[in-house]
Amino acid sequence: MIILPATLETYASLKDKTVKLVFYTLELTPDNLVGIASSIQKFGYLAFKEDRFKDNEKKLLEGLKSDYDDHKLSKGQRLRNVLYRLWQQQPDGYEDFNLYYEFRMEKIIDHFKTKFE
Repeated sequence: MIILPATLETYASLKDKTVKLVFYTLELTPDNLVGIASSIQKFGYLAFKEDRFKDNEKKLLEGLKSDYDDHKLSKGQRLRNVLYRLWQQQPDGYEDFNLYYEFRMEKIIDHFKTKFE
């Protein structure tokens, strides 16, 4: 669990109906940086309050378990979502996601075709 002093700087509604939150924090310890880096692309819960968390609140937060299940989506939907995130980070010259998706899917299909006897 990572607990940091932070300021909620801004938020933005995204077209997939999610919300992007941007927090700023003070200089971090190496342990906090490792905790943040190891949490990238992982699902979790975010608690924010204006006062410090008390020990009993921290224990309560530590005891929470995620019931998030990304298996509610089909494997194809999950793959499309992963390819979309990849396209956002590395568009490979494609301005349109649908064209990128078609290109990547053909690459995946061709890869597995090479496994045929």
